Amino acid sequence: MNRRKFIALAGGAAVGWPVAARAQQPSKAARIGMLGAGRSGNSPILNGFRDGLRLLGYVEGENIFLEHRFSEGHSEQYRALARELVNLKVDVIVAPGTPEALAAKEATSTIPIVTVLVGDPIGSGLVVSLARPGGNITGMSSSATDTMAKQLELLKEVAPQVSHVAVLWDRAVHVTQLKELEVAARTLHVRLHAIDLTREEEIERAFAEMTKQAAEALIALDGPFTYVHRQRIAGLAIQHRLPTIVVQRLYPEAGALMSYGANRVDLARRAAAYVDKILKGAKPADLPVEQPTEFELVINLKTAKALGITIPPLLLARADEVIE
Repeated sequence: MNRRKFIALAGGAAVGWPVAARAQQPSKAARIGMLGAGRSGNSPILNGFRDGLRLLGYVEGENIFLEHRFSEGHSEQYRALARELVNLKVDVIVAPGTPEALAAKEATSTIPIVTVLVGDPIGSGLVVSLARPGGNITGMSSSATDTMAKQLELLKEVAPQVSHVAVLWDRAVHVTQLKELEVAARTLHVRLHAIDLTREEEIERAFAEMTKQAAEALIALDGPFTYVHRQRIAGLAIQHRLPTIVVQRLYPEAGALMSYGANRVDLARRAAAYVDKILKGAKPADLPVEQPTEFELVINLKTAKALGITIPPLLLARADEVIE
């Protein structure tokens, strides 16, 4: 259930906005290339992006067409998929995360690229600066300086005895996040054990390693691999009695204990505005990269019960959503 707010886009203003916006649309239908980590075109990120387009007056199949390419969790496919979109001569490529954006950057230096969930746009080499990106890439960043520290604090809040936390990460994606976690861990006197996980056949072995290392909790850094295998990872975390936190709500929906991070649907809606500006003539180099303004905490009480954890009432009151 939603614990904070429900924003209804209704009434005269919301009805009139798309009509007004439609009058300003480009004269020809635009083709947008979409790179994705999942297996279908029904992800919350994609749906949020579509919502943003609709609010700006775009209608799929009329004045805009989306070309989807999905990696099904295999990030090594992004290069080929990005080249496919370039060969289709799309007007803009939407590359949600860091691996997708890097592949798109390699594939083209001329087609504009809009990001949604990149954690470290500067460190990954995608942009020169947030204020003046340079090149053909701009969009949204999911990064906030205290997100990783907050995740560790939340784990300590639900399980105060935790002093050793395992971290599932992908060295091609999560270098910055892991460094932020290491800083927070020193402050909170927590020992981290990082496990680089990018292959399905290594999942069971990773959890066996956590048991061997006597890990007491788990932070799974969100990426193409963990996203696709989130249900299996959540199930194994319960089996190994590891309270787990991730950055987005799809993980507690799949069985993880908690999520805390930027509201990704909001970022996707805001990314649609970047596409709109570019289609109307703006240059990516001149559009500042924006950071998240909305964050959400989701708690799965069913998982807490399975783990034998009692969630503090004050923490439940702060949650945006509680899965019961």
